[in-house]
Amino acid sequence: MQNDVVLSMRGIGKTFPGVKALSNVDFTLRKGEIHALMGENGAGKSTLIKVLTGVYAKDAGQIFIDGVEGEVSIRSPQDAQKAGISTVYQEITLCPNLTVAENMFIGRGNYVTVDWKGMEKKADEILTNLGIPARAKQQLGSCSLAVQQMVAIARAVDMDCKVLILDEPTSSLDDKEVEMLFGLMRDLRSRGVGIIFVTHFLEQVYEVSDRITVLRNGELVGEYEIENLPQVELVAKMMGKELEELGELKREETTTVDTSTPVYEADGLSSAACTNPFAFAIRKGEVNGFTGLLGSGRSESVRAIFAADRVTGGTVRMDGKAVKIQKPIHAMKQGIGYLPEDRKDDGIIADLSVRDNIILALQVMKGFFRPFSQAEAEAFADEYIKALEIKTASSETPIKSLSGGNQQKVILARWLLTHPKYLILDEPTRGIDVGTKTEIQRLVRKLAEEGMSVTFISSEIEEMLRTCSRLIVMRDRRIVGQLRGQELTQSNVMRTIAGGVD
Repeated sequence: MQNDVVLSMRGIGKTFPGVKALSNVDFTLRKGEIHALMGENGAGKSTLIKVLTGVYAKDAGQIFIDGVEGEVSIRSPQDAQKAGISTVYQEITLCPNLTVAENMFIGRGNYVTVDWKGMEKKADEILTNLGIPARAKQQLGSCSLAVQQMVAIARAVDMDCKVLILDEPTSSLDDKEVEMLFGLMRDLRSRGVGIIFVTHFLEQVYEVSDRITVLRNGELVGEYEIENLPQVELVAKMMGKELEELGELKREETTTVDTSTPVYEADGLSSAACTNPFAFAIRKGEVNGFTGLLGSGRSESVRAIFAADRVTGGTVRMDGKAVKIQKPIHAMKQGIGYLPEDRKDDGIIADLSVRDNIILALQVMKGFFRPFSQAEAEAFADEYIKALEIKTASSETPIKSLSGGNQQKVILARWLLTHPKYLILDEPTRGIDVGTKTEIQRLVRKLAEEGMSVTFISSEIEEMLRTCSRLIVMRDRRIVGQLRGQELTQSNVMRTIAGGVD
């Protein structure tokens, strides 16, 4: 292994039943560098990290660590720790009820004979040396999230880590806290620690990283020096496109601005999960969409519209009239429907029948103390099973027995039964067959022609271009542009996501 290389992974492969998660992936980390590991959802980033940290056993390939003779065998997180590999995850895994010092040294001694004063003195020395604004005797829970992240990093550094993995460390931090964390990362880089930085924030990658490795569909796309990979090219590589090869979808829509009163309009809207306030409006019969890389804030934005996350600010109007939407039931009563991104966890109720899943939203609006009769429920279910061609033995069939595409149709039926003015569809075609995808796209256009307003979100840009007449482009949880009419091309979308940087 080269003198400046602290970690070398060669030909890494990992297969799960029916899925090849990693195929012949190489990754190299140098001493004293911050190396961004990038890729969209399903690219293989998490699997590669879990192989490196001993959570998963690799099926193929070799791992070499600086200072260790030959190939390293990492079969558990303990093996990784002994090899000098430490990980700080997005979710803090320390104990907020313990002191900072206790968190830094937990699991590294016998509590009967521990030298408490010595431990606290050493903790304060480490904190001071790394410039972390915390004290050894301070309860960890009293510290900000950023400081808690830094304490977790201090613990890893004190354990003589050679490789520090930071998995989405800035996702819950504000701008000042991010800068504080970046200061610590730069300090550790200067001390020779190799840092693997996993993030969805493009601007942060270019602010702090030295090199970038891109994965896509479990395969290595390439490894690049930061100065040799403009943001727009990074976006293209992550999405599997080459700018010069993009076929543009020509559109016939007029670019005339619709001046009618919006069906829904928000100003300064924010939520506990979407910290940056945004403005948004949609008009009758319009199909628009939020687009951006995973983690850009597209799902958080529509969840704020539906109040699926706690609303923290902003004003909302429906048909020009001010309304208060603080809970999903408020949104439903204003005529808003929402098909969530995570069908299994947030959409279906697996053990209930198709019929009960279909009538659920309408029953909530009516009130559970005023249940529909059996005949009414059956009529509603039969109507939409037929209208959407849901393949099920009967309305009594448990929804968990249906295919993914048919489960998605059931959730669509649930909201169509409420006759919404405005329907939000977040990844409605993910994980379903091509035929059902086409059916859903046609249904969206038909609903718009009938006057319904629809917001459509998909990870596939081509699908967004086929379905939407206007795209709201997001990056780092902010709206960075809007495209409509002749502007709706793949290259324009990617350039806007990348910040217009060529």
